[in-house]
Amino acid sequence: MTPAASDLLLVIDVQVDFLTCGALPVPQGDAVVGPINALQQKFRTVALTQDWHPADHVSFADNHVGRAPFETVALPYGAQVLWPRHCVQGSPGAGFAPGLATDRASLVIRKGLDPRVDSYSAFLEADRATRTGLAGALRERGITRLVLCGLATDFCVAWSALDARAAGFDTVVVADAVRGIDVDGSLAQAWARMEAAGVRRIAAAEIG
Repeated sequence: MTPAASDLLLVIDVQVDFLTCGALPVPQGDAVVGPINALQQKFRTVALTQDWHPADHVSFADNHVGRAPFETVALPYGAQVLWPRHCVQGSPGAGFAPGLATDRASLVIRKGLDPRVDSYSAFLEADRATRTGLAGALRERGITRLVLCGLATDFCVAWSALDARAAGFDTVVVADAVRGIDVDGSLAQAWARMEAAGVRRIAAAEIG
């Protein structure tokens, strides 16, 4: 594919806490930085997302007495995986990965600010009702196709891709510019859900 003015590169959560040295490391997460920087040079429009949690966020395991990371609890909006404390607002771990180019981004979406609700998707929080405003911003810019990359494939990337399709955008995921966590088979399940929803999977080399 050759990016056009109606295409946008959406870079998901390439932050310090998701790198191998971070609080919630994604295996080989550091490896996406170089490919994403190269991809940014091919797109006129780039947007970044950033996990931006308050310290008392409901998704942090240490905010639940007797619970451990990666356990699941029931919350008013549904099942919630509990995570190690990560991407706390203003902390070094919430910053973008060292070396990630950010100067081409015309839009930065911060998500997960509400302490009561987790937020994987760049479009909708986990209550599936609260919108980030991204869909409207993209339509205002005349964007019709999104190309996704970043971290992690099976959570924030997949949720964003599925919501992009539901919002009517043509959606592509760059397979070699994402990495996953893979909790109990979540990575394979995420790819299957994306394929079923019509999300296209391509390699960075296919983008010219």
